[in-house]
Amino acid sequence: MAKHIILLSLVALSFGLLAFAFEPSPLQDFCVADSTGSARVNGQPCKSPALVQASDFSFSGLHLPGNTSNPNGSRVTAVSVAQLPGLNTLGISMVRIDYAPWGINPPHTHPRATEILTVLEGSLQVGFVTSNPDNSLITKTLQKGDVFVFPVGLVHFQRNVGTGNAVAIAALSSQNPGVITIANAVFGSKPDVSGDILAKAFQVDKSVVDQLQAKF
Repeated sequence: MAKHIILLSLVALSFGLLAFAFEPSPLQDFCVADSTGSARVNGQPCKSPALVQASDFSFSGLHLPGNTSNPNGSRVTAVSVAQLPGLNTLGISMVRIDYAPWGINPPHTHPRATEILTVLEGSLQVGFVTSNPDNSLITKTLQKGDVFVFPVGLVHFQRNVGTGNAVAIAALSSQNPGVITIANAVFGSKPDVSGDILAKAFQVDKSVVDQLQAKF
C-alpha cells in the first residue's frame, strides 16, 4: 500500500510539473492586458473588468498583405497580446505571413510555443531541424490548404517555391511566443559575439564572420 501511495504521488508530481512547463490556465473569465500597469508579472497585469470593452478582444488588419520588400522577401504580421490585449493569460496567438516569390521566413525558433501553419495561397517548402545529436531535417512542400506543425523550441523555416506570392496563417500556443531568428541572434547580437568564437564554432575564417556580422 505504501508503495502504491508513493507511486501515485510521483505520478501526480509529474503531471504537476508538466502543467507548470506551459502557460497556466486562467483562473477567471479573462484578464485583459493592462499595458499601463506597473506590476511585474509573468505576463501582463489585468485591466479592471469594469473598463473592459469589445475592442480589447478584436484586431483588424489580417486581410491586408504585408510588405515583402526586404532582403528576406517576407513579412510577418503578428497578433499576440501586444496587439490584442484580450489574449492575456489565454495561451494562444496567431500570425499572417506574406512571401514574395522565393521569399523566405528564415530559420528561427519560438522558445515558448508550438506553431501550426496553414497555407492560404501559393506553395511553401517548410521544415524544422531536430535537436542534438541527430539534427535531422524534417521538410515538406505544402500546397494551398495544407497544414504543418513546428514543435516548440525547434529551429524551423518556410520558403515560397511558387512563381507568385504566397500567404500563410499560423497559430501559436502562447500569448507571447517569442522569436529568435538564428542569423540575427548569432551575427547581430549587441554587443557582438567574439569573432574568434564564431569562427571556431562555424569552422570558417574569422574574415567570413566579420563579413556576416557587418550585414546584421
